[in-house]
Amino acid sequence: MSLLRRLFLLAAIATPDLVTAQAPTAVTVDGARTFIDNVERDLLDLGIRASQAQWVAANFITDDTEALSAEHTRNLAVAIQKYAIDSKRYERLSLPADLRRKLTLLKLSLASPPPGNPAEATELTKITTSMEADYGKGTYCRPSKAAGAAQECLQINDLSRILATSTDPAELLDAWQGWHRVGAPLRTRYTRFVELSNKGARELGFTNSGELWRAGYDMTPAEFSTELDRLWAQVQPLYESLHAYVRTRLGQKYGTTLVPAGGMIPAHLLGNMWAQEWGNIYPVVAPANAGGSGPDVTALLKAKNVSVDSMFRIGEGFFASMGLPKLPATFWTRSLLVKPQDREVVCHASAWSIDNKDDLRVKMCTEQTGEDLVTIHHELGHNFYQRAYNNQPWLFQNGANDGFHEAIGDAVALSITPGYLKTIGLLDQVPSAAADTMLLLQQALDKVAFLPFGLLIDQWRWKVFSGEIKPTDYNKGWWDLRARYQGVSPPLARSESDFDPGAKYHVPANVPYSRYFLARVLQFQFYRALCREAGVTGPLYRCSFYGNKKAGDKLGAMLALGASKPWPEALFAMTGERKMDAGALMEYFQPLKVWLDQQNKGKTVGWK
Repeated sequence: MSLLRRLFLLAAIATPDLVTAQAPTAVTVDGARTFIDNVERDLLDLGIRASQAQWVAANFITDDTEALSAEHTRNLAVAIQKYAIDSKRYERLSLPADLRRKLTLLKLSLASPPPGNPAEATELTKITTSMEADYGKGTYCRPSKAAGAAQECLQINDLSRILATSTDPAELLDAWQGWHRVGAPLRTRYTRFVELSNKGARELGFTNSGELWRAGYDMTPAEFSTELDRLWAQVQPLYESLHAYVRTRLGQKYGTTLVPAGGMIPAHLLGNMWAQEWGNIYPVVAPANAGGSGPDVTALLKAKNVSVDSMFRIGEGFFASMGLPKLPATFWTRSLLVKPQDREVVCHASAWSIDNKDDLRVKMCTEQTGEDLVTIHHELGHNFYQRAYNNQPWLFQNGANDGFHEAIGDAVALSITPGYLKTIGLLDQVPSAAADTMLLLQQALDKVAFLPFGLLIDQWRWKVFSGEIKPTDYNKGWWDLRARYQGVSPPLARSESDFDPGAKYHVPANVPYSRYFLARVLQFQFYRALCREAGVTGPLYRCSFYGNKKAGDKLGAMLALGASKPWPEALFAMTGERKMDAGALMEYFQPLKVWLDQQNKGKTVGWK
């Protein structure tokens, strides 16, 4: 991640005496310019140190690395908070657009701005770093089935593999409830975190942290909420059709006692620990007479014995084929691409720019799967974005909005079509058009199924930050929203002694999540624009712009803008459109929607 982006994700803070002193400047346009220049110079220096400490802490989880990361990150974050407050002196001036934008971005840089009280700032640091570390160390131990071993202890990758591959409801339930125990010990700390985070947001002039998050989209917080509702209304019919079809197929597999017709789907049956993407259950829900299916990329990778390193080379090769510069040599020596056997690491995949220039890295516990090949393209999308805007001033080294940053790699990954797989030698023969509907079903089980989950995470947090959901109802509020948006139910009784939101990385790590919902919309908008630029005709879902320099030029020009312009301008540079729109997504899946509606005839669409 770029340092600015990671600071928005993390909530680590410091005591004010660690901030570099800066002499007051005159309350004039020139004074404001000098102020911002000094701020960016100071924050770049502090930022490099924080990046290095955070990288070590994520890759070597110990009490010492946790403390070092907290120290360096809080030095940077409290400096941002202090400078954001100082910048209020210039708010009433008539400023050039770039300077006004920098002052705004400075104020919005932290997901959890620290309170001015030094003791509370330090307390918030300890809470946020400890929650992420405890999540990273999360382990479920159960009696071992192996001879001579008393118990086996499983972490998130092990448990996720069970959710992805097993069709034994008892085994799925055991893995699901085992991991969700990780959340409960975080509950008290998270409650205090909300109090302290809100206090810091109020000191910046926001009513709570949720309002601060919603202010970061070149529109008012209320307008952004309305925008999300509009986009959800566009895609909701497609999701509900998919949900109804999957529910019917799972009912046939597991029985309607477990999966009631017209009801919600138990979360442990959907192939993913959080029921956020359902692609792993494709073999269960695909019809027997499907007439062919899309390629099994996991099987192709294994059959060709493609190593993890080679999977990353494939990802790099796609971007390079469009004319973007290859990754620096240090990427290959400094990244962590496979889970080490000798230590704990935070396995959640992430992309980093350590020095805001060329020290690009990925941290990922990669496995030889098609899902991870897509994730590789996603993370490298961050790296190529970071490289493209590295000549921008520090405050502009970010995506046009956070959904842009998440969408770039996924837009490229949509080009992992059967035709592309044949081009790079993974697939011997492209399936006939008879397989297209099932290929779209495979895609929808991940792309479409994710949409309500991408929306509800922050809906929950915004209600928590505002006090609408109180600490006594954290878990109830969580499952109420999952019922409303996803039609998904907990597989066993839950209570307020549980804290199921804490079992999702982005909650204890304090990563705003609306970006992922936006990215699901934007990636199709980007993808369609690049396909048009490449002159590709035919069904949208068959397009691949691999090797097309014209599309690469269009992409590179947008990436280089970073956050220097309001996102509608960046969107226009890429797509010729100034409004986020799910029309491209709906166009991509239109043949599937017709097919799903046929399958759902006579059945309930929606849920009680």
